[in-house]
Amino acid sequence: MTKIPEPVHVIGAGMAGSEAAWALAEASVPVVLHEMRPVVQTDAHQTDGFAELVCSNSFRSDDAEQNAVGLLHEEMRRAGSLTMAAAEIAKVPAGGALAVDRDGFSQFVTEKLKTHPFVTVERGEVAGLPPSDWDNVIIATGPLTSAALGEAIAELTGAEELAFFDAIAPIIYRDSIDMSVCWFQSRYDKVGPGGNGKDYINCPMTKDQYENFIRELIESEKGDFKEWEKNTPYFDGCLPIEVMAERGAETLRWGPMKPVGLTNEHDPQVKPYAVIQLRQDNALGTLYNMVGFQTKMKHGEQTRVFRMIPGLEKAEFARLGGLHRNTFLNSPKLLDGVMRLKKQPRLRFAGQVTGVEGYVESAAMGLLAGRFAAAERLGQGISTPPRTSALGALLAHITGEANAETFQPMNVNFGLFPEVEVPLGEDGKRPRGKAKGPARKRAYTSRALHDLDLWLNPRAEAAE
Repeated sequence: MTKIPEPVHVIGAGMAGSEAAWALAEASVPVVLHEMRPVVQTDAHQTDGFAELVCSNSFRSDDAEQNAVGLLHEEMRRAGSLTMAAAEIAKVPAGGALAVDRDGFSQFVTEKLKTHPFVTVERGEVAGLPPSDWDNVIIATGPLTSAALGEAIAELTGAEELAFFDAIAPIIYRDSIDMSVCWFQSRYDKVGPGGNGKDYINCPMTKDQYENFIRELIESEKGDFKEWEKNTPYFDGCLPIEVMAERGAETLRWGPMKPVGLTNEHDPQVKPYAVIQLRQDNALGTLYNMVGFQTKMKHGEQTRVFRMIPGLEKAEFARLGGLHRNTFLNSPKLLDGVMRLKKQPRLRFAGQVTGVEGYVESAAMGLLAGRFAAAERLGQGISTPPRTSALGALLAHITGEANAETFQPMNVNFGLFPEVEVPLGEDGKRPRGKAKGPARKRAYTSRALHDLDLWLNPRAEAAE
């Protein structure tokens, strides 16, 4: 009779913790999954569900051939990711992006983990470092680590805690949007997962409307910071809309409000000066979020300023934007190559707390942490993903290749991958000009998936 191994404790049932618990359970390793909600709530969460999406509902591009995050999606699918299985069930139209109904997504993840025979869920805060008899622990408490645990980790590492602000975009009721002004269209009519090329609601602006809007954004009343928040930097990938506006009058027009790839069906001859896009936020299509419109404006100011947008004059908000503090470790300095704390290897970290940015990146690190912890518990050798894969590139970045002195949260991108040689074309020459970029990306992604498959199926490598 096979002896059942001792459980691994996973603290936090967010994106990374849920993925880690799933990887362990699927390897037949018992898991105790600790989630403090609803016993202790956070400033950003609204439910007690696992893997609750508190900011955007988008996992970004699903293009596994030309985009690094799309490649990461595909790698995770091949590795048995719970996140990607849930996304497939809960996906909503979003052009070339993969976006989900946030409630359906969380419900799927929660149900899968709660009913898994190798998972035990314990509700309540782990206040401080885990007990010493927990010999294999994954800390995946995400951007909102509780104060007691955060302070204990900071004291243990001896490192000053790093932090940044993460902003949340508003969500609008679909039936309050004026579709005589707005129209459905994806940029360049791009069709993505579950979409049809008309997956965004577009709100057009003239030059005068845009300039007035920018002025009101900058002059609007902002939320106050608490004393401990005042010196906390922003993460550039999630800047509040008004902070972007302050960087220059044209910043938003060439950022989230860029008018390219769109034609106003109400007046095709007139090109909009700027466009605000709204993306479907739930499966019913009753809620839409404002793409790229994270904000720290006070709630009253949000309704006033955002109703200046053509088509949103009577907008009703299901949720207004907000701001919360994120925390992360100086991972290149503190963690080893398999995400264990160097000072106390029984503790392994996963998710945003390790310094990756984005839902999928966080879940990916949870997937790896779960696989590593399972191998450790089962007495097997730990095998890390190939450096040429998206999983391997992210892992290498946070566990040593990034500069510890300037370390900041990072999304997956091709800049993290080892250089690749673009293969010769049919004419025997390497692509040049506009063809070079897409060919290079295809070279990165095809190499990554080939090498990942060999890692996931080592017998195939032996047969090559």
